[in-house]
Amino acid sequence: MAKKYSTAAEKKVGKVMKEFKEGKLKSSSGDKVRDRKQAIAIGISEAREAGMKVPRKKAVAKKRTTKK
Repeated sequence: MAKKYSTAAEKKVGKVMKEFKEGKLKSSSGDKVRDRKQAIAIGISEAREAGMKVPRKKAVAKKRTTKK
C-alpha cells in the first residue's frame, strides 16, 4: 500500500502543530487558531501549496432537488 503523505508534508504539519500548541498559530484573518482540526487543515494546505505529496481534496457530493 502506497504512503499517502510524503515525509516532508508530515514534517510541515508537525511544525504547524507545534506552533498551535505554543499558541502562536494564526488563521488567515489574523485570529488565533483554537481548534486542533483547523490547525491540521492549515498544515496540509501549506504543504499542498509548497508542492509536497498530499492527497487530493475529496469532492463534495451535490445535493439533488426534485421538481414538484
